[in-house]
Amino acid sequence: MIVVRFKMRCQTDKVDRAVAVLNDVIGPSRALPGVLSFDIGRDLSDADCLIATEVFEDPAALDTQESLPQVRAVLALLPEVLAAPPEATRYHVSLAEPHGT
Repeated sequence: MIVVRFKMRCQTDKVDRAVAVLNDVIGPSRALPGVLSFDIGRDLSDADCLIATEVFEDPAALDTQESLPQVRAVLALLPEVLAAPPEATRYHVSLAEPHGT
């Protein structure tokens, strides 16, 4: 299993544009086989920061999701809207289980 955390700090006046384009990625990503979870949200302490948390069954599912035209649209937009370089981390997970009760 692969977990990707992608954090982007947008320019304040361009964050709504980024949200609109990112919103277009959610449905197609969640519909792909091997995409176990795909969420994008705002940092509660900084409304200009958006964080995508993506969980994939395997590298093939990640590659398929990254090849979506909606993802290409996001990547093309990033240079125009970002206030700082994005932070991206890929985690390779060997075990996942429910947390709590």
